[in-house]
Amino acid sequence: MKASGLTTATCLGLFCTVWSLRPHAAVGRNPHRKPGFQKNCAKCHGKTAKGRHFGGPSLISEKGTATSAEDLRTILTNGKGRMPKYAGKLTPEEINTLVEQIEALRKQ
Repeated sequence: MKASGLTTATCLGLFCTVWSLRPHAAVGRNPHRKPGFQKNCAKCHGKTAKGRHFGGPSLISEKGTATSAEDLRTILTNGKGRMPKYAGKLTPEEINTLVEQIEALRKQ
């Protein structure tokens, strides 16, 4: 009987450890868990991409979602208005990742 309890406790402990180490599905949908977005966008556009007063506009509003992926890529690369350009600061792959992250936020 004691062996059965020990086995159950060991299995439960192992399960909890494995569960805590696995990548969580929410990481793909949550902007503040995206390091690229958090580091480069959240300061102005907010952690949830809803925009900030006296900061950047919402990236997920109706107006924000009207911007195509290609236009987003151009704006990130060359800047626009108060938006700084990221060419030279980020690689093209990093810019593409940000575009993908913003596109994913819009689909939520």
